[in-house]
Amino acid sequence: MKKVLFLICCFAALSVSSELFAGEYSLEDLYRLALENSKAIKISEENLYISKLDKSRAMAVLMPTVTAFGSRTEYTDDHPDNSTSWGVKIDQSLSMSGRELTALKIARESIVKSDLDLNSAKESYLLSVAFYYFDVLRARKSLDIANANVERLTKHRDAARTRLRVGESTKTVLLRAEAELSGAQSELIRAENGVKLARAVLARTVGIDGDYDVREPEASIREIPMPYCMTPVEANQVQPIDCLKQTALRERHELKSVELDRQIAERQVKYTKGSYWPTISVEGAYTRREEHPSTSLDSDKSVYGLIRIDYPFFEGGLRKAEVSQSEARFRQAEYRYNDLKDSVNVEVESAYLNMKTSAGVLEKLRAEADYARDNFNAVTKQFEYGLANSLDVMDANNLLVTSERQLANAQYDYELAILQLQRATGTLLKTVNSKQ
Repeated sequence: MKKVLFLICCFAALSVSSELFAGEYSLEDLYRLALENSKAIKISEENLYISKLDKSRAMAVLMPTVTAFGSRTEYTDDHPDNSTSWGVKIDQSLSMSGRELTALKIARESIVKSDLDLNSAKESYLLSVAFYYFDVLRARKSLDIANANVERLTKHRDAARTRLRVGESTKTVLLRAEAELSGAQSELIRAENGVKLARAVLARTVGIDGDYDVREPEASIREIPMPYCMTPVEANQVQPIDCLKQTALRERHELKSVELDRQIAERQVKYTKGSYWPTISVEGAYTRREEHPSTSLDSDKSVYGLIRIDYPFFEGGLRKAEVSQSEARFRQAEYRYNDLKDSVNVEVESAYLNMKTSAGVLEKLRAEADYARDNFNAVTKQFEYGLANSLDVMDANNLLVTSERQLANAQYDYELAILQLQRATGTLLKTVNSKQ
């Protein structure tokens, strides 16, 4: 009997384990899961792998080609002679301009560029994860506010019902309280569905299966990041915004990638101009030939070497067009780099001002929420003693609900603004990796 009860308890524990022990994730946990499961990150990783294969292809051009060949010739019965030949050939063709070495350098720089593009994709994805993470916290906070609002309005409805019963208020006071409570309950339903939707979107983005919950961010996330270029001496000489821009120009993966694009385009011009140089080809072969019936005059084997120089002196203007295209692409890369540099400076300034604005708004909204809470408590006491009417209580409650929602939004907007500033300066991925 004890064994049966034990098995029943085990099955019961297993059936509810998924609910009792649902996963709870911090922002760092979500970052880690996102980097492991993201399809967009895997696409960038494949691009890096392809770039490494391009380097192998460029190196293969510098290696000689070894070819084995053979043939067998059979004749009809009225021509009984037949022959067999086979051999090995080694050949190599190189441009006298060294354009093959230039192609190898381009392939190596493309690997670095793909790695920078991968880091840029990771940073963008991490910021989107943070955005959906704060959406969940925002929705959960709205649910808490809605629950507290329903609880307050339920108490007010009960108080209005009691005062109506003893003849201290009118029927309209109770009806107004009932109406306000119904509206708060409908907002509670919306808040519950909002939490479910926000969790579903975050789970889809990160790759979470089953029920889960998230933790509030650590206090370190709420700290304003100190610019990396500011030493104690520079702190009194350099403005923070200028320092942040310097950090972005030094750390942003997109800028480094576009800078490499410019270098690759410059090498591409050199590679294309190499077509004006002649090509030298070296070939060596060993062949053996056997004939039946054999004769003493036949040579059964031979070894030869060949050096050939090719120079196409007329090709209809093809080389000139290709060189002009390469030079145009190089100018495009320069324009793209300068444009991105200006955009990054604007992005950093916008993120910095947004963070400063969010910090100032957050401070004021904290005070407003404290005042609204004290005001509601005071008006509620006055209503209990008949010194305030129902409209006063509703106004105080609406002010409290509005201030709490604005405070919650401002808090999470400020924390997200800090991460956006780290993304703008190119330090988000470095910060996340240091915490993993």
